[in-house]
Amino acid sequence: MSKAAELANLIGNINAGGGGVNRNVIINGAMNVAQRATSSTGLGNGTNGYFTVDRFKMEITSSGALTMTQDSSAPSGFANSLKLDCTTADTSIASDELLVLATRIEGQNLQQFAKGTSDAKPFAVSFYVKGNASATYVCELFDADNTRQISKTFNVTTDWTRVELTFPADTTGAFDDDNGSSLSVNFWLHAGSDNSSGTLNSSAFASNTNANRAAGISSFFDSTDRTFFITGVQLEVGQNPTEFEHEPFERTLTKCQRYFQNAARNANANEHIGDSMGHAENTTRVDFIISLHPNMRATPSVTKVGNFIFRENGSNREVTSINLNGASMDRRLWIEGTTSGHTDEASGRIYTNGTNVGITIDAEL
Repeated sequence: MSKAAELANLIGNINAGGGGVNRNVIINGAMNVAQRATSSTGLGNGTNGYFTVDRFKMEITSSGALTMTQDSSAPSGFANSLKLDCTTADTSIASDELLVLATRIEGQNLQQFAKGTSDAKPFAVSFYVKGNASATYVCELFDADNTRQISKTFNVTTDWTRVELTFPADTTGAFDDDNGSSLSVNFWLHAGSDNSSGTLNSSAFASNTNANRAAGISSFFDSTDRTFFITGVQLEVGQNPTEFEHEPFERTLTKCQRYFQNAARNANANEHIGDSMGHAENTTRVDFIISLHPNMRATPSVTKVGNFIFRENGSNREVTSINLNGASMDRRLWIEGTTSGHTDEASGRIYTNGTNVGITIDAEL
């Protein structure tokens, strides 16, 4: 083999196709965007959703509880992290308990891994973590399209450390090429015997066996002193994780808004909501339009936050509820609001009535 061929072969083996720009498929891995809130308290049993930092979902089945925040503690080169702080301990662990921090990825954003083919590529995961004390947790890749998974342990200390994990290629089960959730990167921080009583499946992707998903981990809920910080989360093609790929804030925000947007949230009182005049379809319904920036992953759900009003002919009519009209158009949502007492066919504006008022628009995985 020539020297040039040897060098090409070496470079190819270093990262098996990784490197370059746009290599990180994790959105908001630097924890810079938090559209919903910067802090959420009292997260406990039954918690399942997004609360602070965008694209990172909390799932809790436990009598323990925690506070989740976007925190300013971070390693060099980062400004933010996601922090979990145990506020209620749980030292009597039932079999079905769990605490998982997860980020989910669309299948159409994973095709470069060539999973399920003879050309399948390995997965390189890296992130920074710290806590209040030494602990052992699990990072899992869960293939939702084919119900396959693989898990690896990682250690946390009181100092920021970078964790680098390589997961082997999987020639079984391709990711769907669509906008659904195909892969979940799960950080297991607490697990009962249903998910921890087996042997950790760490060497190769396999059909899911729950007992093997989080075997050998510590419990985040073992003490109210317990904390967990994470940032710089990256998933890329290859067998050697590369330096975290930073991107401009506005680019990260736009990516996050594909899944969640606020309309006039955190606005001042009497701020206009929507793009045009509201129109009364009858005496109990008023319609108005909200533009999307950018368009969203799928048809979203809409939720009214706080109080707002339909102002017509100098009178204020409270909008008591809203729903999404099925005739909504690309990049625009047609909102139907329930009101009363206004004139049929009247036109007016939709205004906030107080602070921290608006509409949340949700198309999360």
